Formats: sequence, C-alpha cells, structure tokens
Amino acid sequence: MGNTMDLTLYLVTERYDFSDEKFLAVIEEACKNGVTLVQLREKELVTGKFYDLALQVKKLTDQYQIPLIINDRVDICLAVDAAGVHIGDDEMPVDVVRSLIGPEKILGVSAKTVARAQEAEKTGADYLGIGAIFPTKTKDTSLTSLATLKAINEAVTIPSVAIGGIKEENLTEFYGTGIAGVSIVSEIMQAQNVGEKVRRLKQKITAVLADSPSL
Repeated sequence: MGNTMDLTLYLVTERYDFSDEKFLAVIEEACKNGVTLVQLREKELVTGKFYDLALQVKKLTDQYQIPLIINDRVDICLAVDAAGVHIGDDEMPVDVVRSLIGPEKILGVSAKTVARAQEAEKTGADYLGIGAIFPTKTKDTSLTSLATLKAINEAVTIPSVAIGGIKEENLTEFYGTGIAGVSIVSEIMQAQNVGEKVRRLKQKITAVLADSPSL
C-alpha cells in the first residue's frame, strides 16, 4: 500500500494557454485552500520540460504537504521523487508499474468496469480513478454511469475518486456511491477565483461524503 492519501478533493492539472507562472499560481492557490492531492498531467511536453515543471510543482506541493501524483510517466515520478503515479488503460500493466515504483509510492489506476477495477486492486493499485462520469472536454472518453461507479465501489476494497465533468453543481449526484473523493480539472483550473472555488468544492464534497456509506 502506498503513502497515506486523502482523496477528498483531487486536483488534476491542465495547462490550457497558461504561462508557467499562471499555471503554478493556480496550483498554489488550490493547495492553499483545500485540495488534498495534486496530479500533474502533461500529454504534450517533452521529457526535459516535463521534468523541470514537475520539480517546480513538487516544490509547491511539498510546501503545503500535499502529495504529488504524476500522470502516466513512471520515469518522471521517480526522477522528482513524487508521491506516486496514475496510469490509464493503455499504459504498462499495473503489476509492472508497481514493481518499478516500489511498495511505498501511491499507484492510481483508471477503471471503467468492475473487472478492470478488481484486476487493478489485485495487481497493486492503491486507488481507482473512475469515469468519465459526466461529459468533459478535457478527455475524449466514453461515460461511466453512476450505477457502474457504485458497483465498482461495492466490488473492491481500495478507495476511488470519480472523474470527468465534475462541477460544483453536480456534486450531490455522488451521494451513496461509495467514492472517497472527486477528481476535478477545469472547475478549479479555470475558476475566476481559485481559492474561493476550492473552498466551496471542499465544503460541498465533504458534506456529500459524510452521508455516503463507508466502504
């Protein structure tokens, strides 16, 4: 099992057209105001630039004692000593990634089906990212129903976060689904007032989780 983690409000980054300065400022505001985990997701950056950016982001997350997860790139995770890595369906097998990162680092795995979730748990995942739950422009992917989300959580013992199109106004949809938190991208990254948005999201998702059945 990986490091201690709080999945309540999980920020997944997106660059949009931000300068590095603005990108880092948004992450810092989110860290200051209540996100519990940060995932650095970079699909386009070459390795050297990804490494440099990851070091800068880790400096911020370390300052606020928030674990940093790297999306897909095991090499970057190890190079900057991030808290862990999150992999999708098309990455290396879960057990191979676990053998590379060791037992202490957090390993998150994307899952859309009960079978994938059970396999991920069996082969070394610490948590699941389930979705997309609602339509999203961030990722071109098929939707996962709330019924499937609940079924996955009933079939595994590791915690999960819901992801995909999650906004402040649809958080109440997650009552009783068994999630441990939500992964949010644009609702935080593109907020007019990041700090205020994060505080409201944290308050609302905490209330939703308090009424969810514990796993």
